[in-house]
Amino acid sequence: MTHPVRIAVQLQPQHADYGQIRDALLRAEDAGADVVFTWDHFFPLTGEPDGKHFECWTMLGAWAEQTSRVEIGALVTCNSYRNADLLADMARTVDHISGGRLILGIGAGWFERDYDEYGYEFGTPGTRLADLSQALPRIRERWTRLNPPPTRDIPVLVGGGGERKTLRYTAEHADIWHSFADLETLRHKSAVLDQHCADVGRDPGEIERSVAVKGDPRDSGEALVEAGATLFTVSASGPDYDLSSLSEWVAWRDAR
Repeated sequence: MTHPVRIAVQLQPQHADYGQIRDALLRAEDAGADVVFTWDHFFPLTGEPDGKHFECWTMLGAWAEQTSRVEIGALVTCNSYRNADLLADMARTVDHISGGRLILGIGAGWFERDYDEYGYEFGTPGTRLADLSQALPRIRERWTRLNPPPTRDIPVLVGGGGERKTLRYTAEHADIWHSFADLETLRHKSAVLDQHCADVGRDPGEIERSVAVKGDPRDSGEALVEAGATLFTVSASGPDYDLSSLSEWVAWRDAR
């Protein structure tokens, strides 16, 4: 399967009023982004640790109404924060509000402050990954029972690079794999994912490869495409949300 080259931006919901986030969302859509992501945390990850911050899924519901073309989603939802069946229902609801433009990005979770302050058990990487492995099939099973069902087969994006477990779960359940890896690491882990696909009897070409990027796309873009990546995500943080990098990657996409 051949995936088109797409450009995404993660609008980090920190250090900004909601009006500034909404403005950045609309600017990103106008600039030609294919996907606009947020993240799923309760506190800023950079800058002032107690700075302004907004919750992920409430905001995605608003984004679904405020946009008309771009796909939207979390990069990524923390599996630990919501019951899997509830998350499936939330995703189905935002899918309908958006007219079928939601991507369900999901991961095992890692930011301990979120867990501690909101009363979730942090556990260990192993227990969080085990919870994720149980949640992924539950989410898909719940989608088959909801009335009305999702408007489409909601794409599931799994984020992370753990070779033994995360990439196995990706092979079993995901439509998109997201990595923060550099070029060589991307090549290696993509090959590991291919092997997991072979082990579970799945065509690896079905899984879109996504990677976080920065800098000039002319320096790295084509090599990443040759390594199998087709979804490229830049990031922008509040309060200013500088989208110049997004514009550069969109221009590179269009010039191809």
